[in-house]
Amino acid sequence: MDSEAGPSKVPDLTSLENPNQSATLSRPRANSKSKQKSTVDPILRNALRYTISAREYETLHKYVLSRSRLLRKRVPSISTVEKYMDGGSSGSSDGGGGAKRVSRTDSDTSKGKGKEKATSGGTGKGDTYNARAIRDALRVFIAAGIGTKVYETVVARLTARKEGAAPKKKQSFYKSTGLRLSLSLSTILLLYRILFRFLNRLRAHLLDPSAAPFRSRNPRTSQALTSPFAPAVGASLAGLALGIFPAQQLRVTVAIMAIFRALEFGWNLFEDEGLIWGWKARGGGKGGMVKRERPWWWGSWMLQPFAFGQLLHATVFDRESSPVGLFNVMWKSSTPYIHDAPQNLPTGIEWPNAWEIVDNLAQMAKLNWPPFVSPTLFPNQQTLPLSLTAVAPLTAQAHPLIASLSCATLHPADPSCLRTYLTFWVRSFPRMGRFFLLFYSVLMLPRYKMLYNSPLNLLNRLLSKVLRVTTFATGSISTVWASLCFFQTWFPRTFLPTQRFFLGGFLAGLWAWVERKEGRSLFLYSARTSVDSLWKVGVKRRWWRAMKGGDVWVFVLALAITGAVYERDARAIRDSRGRKVVSWVRGAGFRDWGVDEDEEEAEKEE
Repeated sequence: MDSEAGPSKVPDLTSLENPNQSATLSRPRANSKSKQKSTVDPILRNALRYTISAREYETLHKYVLSRSRLLRKRVPSISTVEKYMDGGSSGSSDGGGGAKRVSRTDSDTSKGKGKEKATSGGTGKGDTYNARAIRDALRVFIAAGIGTKVYETVVARLTARKEGAAPKKKQSFYKSTGLRLSLSLSTILLLYRILFRFLNRLRAHLLDPSAAPFRSRNPRTSQALTSPFAPAVGASLAGLALGIFPAQQLRVTVAIMAIFRALEFGWNLFEDEGLIWGWKARGGGKGGMVKRERPWWWGSWMLQPFAFGQLLHATVFDRESSPVGLFNVMWKSSTPYIHDAPQNLPTGIEWPNAWEIVDNLAQMAKLNWPPFVSPTLFPNQQTLPLSLTAVAPLTAQAHPLIASLSCATLHPADPSCLRTYLTFWVRSFPRMGRFFLLFYSVLMLPRYKMLYNSPLNLLNRLLSKVLRVTTFATGSISTVWASLCFFQTWFPRTFLPTQRFFLGGFLAGLWAWVERKEGRSLFLYSARTSVDSLWKVGVKRRWWRAMKGGDVWVFVLALAITGAVYERDARAIRDSRGRKVVSWVRGAGFRDWGVDEDEEEAEKEE
């Protein structure tokens, strides 16, 4: 990385081990170089470089160490630490221990990303690019290790409280999940920075006029290596280090989250450049073209119908490939349709639980939804197929006017599907409303200042949020069950018998319209879960083959797309924190270069 030379200073040759010894300065002879022998232990110097930077130590000394009289006498001063990191000499071409190092990366054609000429976060010549990369990688390693250990401890405590929890086998340290996760993340960061810097320097050398013969002899190679996206795409190979972590669900989840974010950034870039909605002529006869605006109805809520339909279908027919925990909560909230065992249940009769009812509904679909024959009207006949005997306690008390076996299973006491649907709303809406009110009230505790300054505004936002989410949740769950009754009434028995669960989930997902403005995170979570489930279902049914390490390559692709989009236009990453994270991963500091360049352009225009 290039650095700006600061003002020249007389070098301080005072020994750090003996600060009271006076330094004698001699005038160097002509045609001779002054040599200084560093008195700093190289092991200590490297330990300091890879632990903390001079600027960070200055902040720590200012706000923590200097506040204690005991520590202030024992810890070294800021200038002493700077000399240690610089090898014992403050005079250097970098401008001394207090001069800021400036890092630049090539950005000749980058729009919105900025010129990346901010401070890299270090001071003095001791805080090099490699030192910062190793220091950040070590911090990621330690933080990930501590976080994983805390998470595993909490989960183990919660699991131990459950009855019959089997003791978990102890793993060796080098095979532990925490170590491999920490090593994977820190290696990704370190390799990404090294590759990104190397490819940036290589591109700069190839663009130099002296490399013209090489470019003429190897036009395709030169075109690839001198592309502004080459460093970002090449550095994405650091994502292969994700393979250090064992092939578990967490690795798949990380890969899916990364590719979803990358595709979102790419979509934003295409929208900004008018590649999605196109262009139109400027109105008012002014001439020129302007981008078409996104339609008002377009949004992430449109993912919810497809995602929820796929998840519901997978839960019914391919349970091992679906998020069982999510639907456990859904079944518990469906008391008007999923009935608990009565208190006066005779001994010897097994009451079906929620999952047994779902399994029998799946079997009904495979049997083309057989009609219901009331055992009350025909006590001496076989009213149920042999594969559906588990729901016999429910259908035995079903109303004789019910014509569908699924309706006899879901609401046996009431022959009216509409009345059951309205009953669900009456019973579930208040209960869910109380839960979400408590939940979002806890989430708003950090905004206690807003409660003091504008309590009515905060209360209005809280209540509107609770009403929207409660309507969305109640409507979605009720529509899942009511759609089965609707299809039984209006569809022939053999028309899409198993696909009705997907259609019912699709209709239930349309309730996302209610929460379309603030439910984006929920919709994207449903879409990511659906993609994971769909892939597993496809592998199980042999629609496609599983690729060994495929999730790692998906993660590499996500890094490449994110880096290329950031290089093209950093503002395509809408979140300011996201732009700062990408800049930090590249080693350019935790700064928002898109905002910085906007400010620079505004200053130039003024």
